[in-house]
Amino acid sequence: MDKLRDKVRKLLAEDQVAGYIGYIVKEGHPLPHFFTKDRLEEVDRAIVAPGDARYPLDKLLQQVAAADPDAVFAIQVRGCDERGLNELYKWGQLDPEKVVLVGIACPQDQADYCECPGPWATVIDYGEKCQPVSRSQRVDRIDTLAEDDAFKEWTAHFQRCVKCYGCRDICPMCFCKECSLEHAELMSTGTVPPDTIFQLVRAIHMAGRCIDCGLCEENCPADIPLRVLYKKGNMLVKELFGYDTGSPEAGPSPWKFLGEESTLATKPM
Repeated sequence: MDKLRDKVRKLLAEDQVAGYIGYIVKEGHPLPHFFTKDRLEEVDRAIVAPGDARYPLDKLLQQVAAADPDAVFAIQVRGCDERGLNELYKWGQLDPEKVVLVGIACPQDQADYCECPGPWATVIDYGEKCQPVSRSQRVDRIDTLAEDDAFKEWTAHFQRCVKCYGCRDICPMCFCKECSLEHAELMSTGTVPPDTIFQLVRAIHMAGRCIDCGLCEENCPADIPLRVLYKKGNMLVKELFGYDTGSPEAGPSPWKFLGEESTLATKPM
C-alpha cells in the first residue's frame, strides 16, 4: 500500500494532477473518494477496495473531467477499469493525455471469480500479477444447452427483471445522452417485468463495449446473470469483427465507424 500512497502523494504535491479518484474507508465502509492537494493528509488513508466493494470509478472520472476539462486527474484502475478507459478514449468521452493511472493487480481469487482474462492494469502500483482466466466456464455451460433450453433459461432470468435501471446506471460504459431503454416508442411502460426486449436491447448496446467489470451483475437486485450475457456478446464481436474490447491495439470499435461497404465473411457454398 505504501507504494500506491507514495505515488498519489507525489502526484498531488507536485501538482501533476488536480485530484485522485480512489478509495477511502468511511464509517467502516470502503467508498470512492476524491483526493486533493489541500487535504493531502487523507492520502494516508487511501486504500485498495476489496473485490466485493468496487464502484464505477471510470464513470466518476467522466463526471469530474466534464466539470474541469482542462485538468489532469489520476484514477485507481484494475484491469477492467483500464479496459473501460481505453474504450472511453476511443469514443471521445475522455482524453488519455489528461488521465494518470494508479494501477492494481487483482488477486487470484478475484480473477477466478470474474473469469477475467486480464486481471491487472498495465501499470501496477499495488499487488502482483496472477494467472489470467482464458475461458469462461459460465459461458461454456450456456453454450452446451440446446437452443430451446437456453431460450427458456434466459426468458426465466428476464422475467425477474424489475426495470430498476441499476445495470445501466452503474455501468461505466453507459454514456449516451439519451437512452433507448427510456423511449416509450421502443419500450412499453408501467409493466413489471418489462418486455424481454428491454434486456436484449441493452445486451446489443453492450456488445463490443462491455469491459467485463461485473458491476451490473453485482448491482442487479434480481440476480440476473448479466455478465454471462455480455461476455457472450463480446465473444461474438471478437469472432465476427476481430475486435478485442478494451484493447488499445484493437483500433476503433466496429460500431464507431462506417465504411462504404460492410460485409461479414461467409463460408463458400
